[in-house]
Amino acid sequence: MRGYSALLWEASSVDAEKGVTFHGHTIEECQGFLPKQHDEVNDSKSEFLPESMFWFLLTGEKPSQEQIDTFSSDLVANSELPDYLIKLLDSLPSRTMHPMTQLSIAISALNHDSVFASAYSKGIPKTEYWEYVLEDSLNLIAKLPTIIGRIYANTYHNGEQLGQIDFSKDWSYNMAQQMGFTSDSKNVNGLSGEQSKDFVNLVRLYCALHGDHEGGNVSAHSTHLVGSALSDPFLSYSAGVQGLAGPLHGLAAQEVVRFILEMKSGIGGDIGNKEKIEKHLWSLLNSKRVVPGYGHGVLRKPDPRFKAMIDFGLKRPEEFDNDDNFQLVKNLSHIAPGVLTEHGKTKNPFPNVDSSSGVLFLHYGLKELLFITVIFGGSRSLGPLAQLVWDRIYGLPIERPKSVTLEMLKR
Repeated sequence: MRGYSALLWEASSVDAEKGVTFHGHTIEECQGFLPKQHDEVNDSKSEFLPESMFWFLLTGEKPSQEQIDTFSSDLVANSELPDYLIKLLDSLPSRTMHPMTQLSIAISALNHDSVFASAYSKGIPKTEYWEYVLEDSLNLIAKLPTIIGRIYANTYHNGEQLGQIDFSKDWSYNMAQQMGFTSDSKNVNGLSGEQSKDFVNLVRLYCALHGDHEGGNVSAHSTHLVGSALSDPFLSYSAGVQGLAGPLHGLAAQEVVRFILEMKSGIGGDIGNKEKIEKHLWSLLNSKRVVPGYGHGVLRKPDPRFKAMIDFGLKRPEEFDNDDNFQLVKNLSHIAPGVLTEHGKTKNPFPNVDSSSGVLFLHYGLKELLFITVIFGGSRSLGPLAQLVWDRIYGLPIERPKSVTLEMLKR
C-alpha cells in the first residue's frame, strides 16, 4: 500500500521535496502565524501552541490570539479525569505494563462517556454525527495531558502526584506539570525556572509538529479505519495509539538516542572528529545495519521538522553548547548524508524529525525513553481527530477494500 493514493485527508500533506504542509503552509509559516500562550507572545523562545495547530487543522483558518486563549481555557477546564478512569489507571500493573498499553486502555475506557455513542444509540440524523464526534474529540484531547501525567507518575514514581492541573495555563504546560517537569510541580529533575519554561516549550513544539502527517501513516489510518465503522473517537483513537506503539512507527526517537549514546562511546567521546564519525557510520552500514533517524518513507529532502527541533536547541546555547549528545546529532546531520549518499542504498540520506527530538527530551531529564512515544501519542491525536470530524461531515463510508488470495496473485 506504500505510496498508493487511497485516502481523503483534509489538513496536511507530505511532499517528497517540501515535506509536510498544513493547509498548504510550511512549518516555518505556521510558527509565524499560529498563536502562543497569551503571556508569552513577545518571548522569542516561546513556541506556538498545539491548540493553535488543532484549530488550524480542523478549520483551515488562522485563529486569533483571543480565540486560542478561550479555546485553551476550555480544554483545561475539561481536563480532569472521571473517578472510574483514575481507579482503572491506578489498578494497572504500571511497573511492568508498557505505558502505551496504559494510554490505549485509558482512551478506550472514556468510551463510557461518549456523547456520540449515546446519541447514535438513540437515533440521530447523519447530518448531526459530526457535532457529537467533535465534542468527543475535544473531550479526549482535553484529558490527554492528565492521562499522560498519571501514567508517568504510576509507571516511574510509584503513583505519587507530581503536579496539579493549573487552570490558568495551556495544554502542554499541564502535560509537563503533571509529569513533574515544571518548577511549580514536584520538579523531579530539579529544573531551574528557565529550564522548566524550556521543557514546556519543547512539549509545545514537539506536539504541534507531530500533530498531523497526512493520512497514510499507521496511527492516522488506524483512527480513520476504525472511525469509518462509526466507532466513537475514543475507540477510534485508541486504535491509532496501538498502531503508534509499534516499533516501526512510534519508537524511532528512543532508538536514535540509544544509537547516539552508542556512537559517542564508540568514537571515544570525540564528537567533533569527522573521520571517527565517518568510520563509525561505515562500520554500521557494512554490518547491514541502518543509521537510525535517517531516511523517510516519503521525503527526499531534509525533514523540516528536524530543522525546527534543532533550531530549538540552537536558540538556547547556554543549555546545549556543552551537551555532547545534541552536538553529536548536529554534527552527524552534516556528515551522515555524504556517507549515506556514497553508500548508495538510500533514497533519502537526510535526518528526519526523530533524529533530534529524543536528545532534547533527554537533556531535560526525560531518561525514560519509552515515554517519548506516549507524548507522541498525545500529540498525534490532533490531526486524526480533526479529520474524523470531517469524515462525518462528508459522510464517508466504511472502509472496505477488496482482498486477494495468494493463488490469485500467482495467476
